[in-house]
Amino acid sequence: MTLEIIVCVKQVPDTENLSGEAMKEDGTVNRSALPAIVNPEDLNALEMAVQIKEAHGARVTALSMGPPRAAEALRECLYRGADRAILVTDRRTAASDTLATSYVLSRAVRKAGLADLVLCGRQAIDGDTAQIGPQLAEKLGLPQFTYVEEIRKIDGHSLEVKRSLDGGYEVLRGPLPALLTVTSSANQPRPPSAKRLMRYKKALAPCECPGEASEDALLGLRARGLLIDQWDADDIEADISACGGSGSPTRVKKIESVKLQSEGQKQVEPSREGLGALVEELSKEHIFD
Repeated sequence: MTLEIIVCVKQVPDTENLSGEAMKEDGTVNRSALPAIVNPEDLNALEMAVQIKEAHGARVTALSMGPPRAAEALRECLYRGADRAILVTDRRTAASDTLATSYVLSRAVRKAGLADLVLCGRQAIDGDTAQIGPQLAEKLGLPQFTYVEEIRKIDGHSLEVKRSLDGGYEVLRGPLPALLTVTSSANQPRPPSAKRLMRYKKALAPCECPGEASEDALLGLRARGLLIDQWDADDIEADISACGGSGSPTRVKKIESVKLQSEGQKQVEPSREGLGALVEELSKEHIFD
């Protein structure tokens, strides 16, 4: 059994390193002002795909939609066990909300050849909507299993998964092909393999090649397995009216910056008396009983 698995990954701003320039005036994220990382739960989805590959045999394709710099995220996937990488990049898809993004991804998945499994992280840290996976499943006409923690059984025709719920879990069975969204509790993503890093650090998308890369140069990269496939909206036969801002009904009405302010501070002397006074005060306030 050799399964075809597509893992959708997103390059996101590192929200643990926010600055005052994190948001633009129009309500969109100022991505150029923040370091970029692979969305954490997408790495859980990739790890699940690689584990299936190791246990049952599979070809794992990492698929990302974004600007040219998103090729960095795809190289990270190659380091961690993906066999192929595809970048969908086109200025006409910029400013896409989840509806437009899921449409573009659906067109790319169809062009890649509908897989046995499509895996997504549960949600992205720059949006927290958890909408892309379900919307993508709907557009592809696939059964969906969300909040997946474990694949218990899988063969060429069906699978059984453990799905996380508030206060418990449920076990679901269904046919292949299917789409799964994967939670952070599913596994511990492996670090990049040193051997794969040495091999794939030279992998490039055409948009990263210096100057106008010749056809021979691109063919050379492909022959060595180092070409990141690059598609635009025309390549995936996307309807431009459904992409980017024109295909995105979401509008930002208002943005507020949350500022945490302390009402006061008290310095505690680093002595037995000082600590004793602190414990007594906390006890009186019923903070520490």
